[in-house]
Amino acid sequence: MNLQNIITEYPDFPKKGILFRDISPILKNPSAMSHCIDEFAKRYHTNDVDVFAGIESRGFPIACALALRYNKGMIMIRKQGKLPGATVKRSYSIEYGKATMEIQKNAINKDQRVVICDDLLATGGTAKAAAELIERLDGQVTGFAFMVELTELGGIKKISKYRTESLVRY
Repeated sequence: MNLQNIITEYPDFPKKGILFRDISPILKNPSAMSHCIDEFAKRYHTNDVDVFAGIESRGFPIACALALRYNKGMIMIRKQGKLPGATVKRSYSIEYGKATMEIQKNAINKDQRVVICDDLLATGGTAKAAAELIERLDGQVTGFAFMVELTELGGIKKISKYRTESLVRY
């Protein structure tokens, strides 16, 4: 299946000069979504992961689908102020400014193996911050699962010490 034919491109979103690649058409297409989960399942063995972490918000459906496929749990890495209870926070730079993410302190157990899921790898700031949150909770990042990687932005360099799987590269 050619996922590039399904992904929609929006020029000048969220600001002028940015070409936004939207995976929403994949999420609403059961065949395309199933294809993506099948592809990730070929790349990560069930013994590689104890829990899937979804980065808000487009990483959530990917992590959920993989968690169901693998019969594992799913946790959320969210924007600041969206999670109840005690959290760990991490501020970082993104393509269009600054952001802060957080994870609940009790989200994972020590040494749990975590695959972090998101729709897109661009400059790598969000992915790196997510990995740092997992590691601050003494979890082990065993890899990343991205639907799209924007290779020209070089985000892979920020997370080069981790295994990274991307289904589409631009």
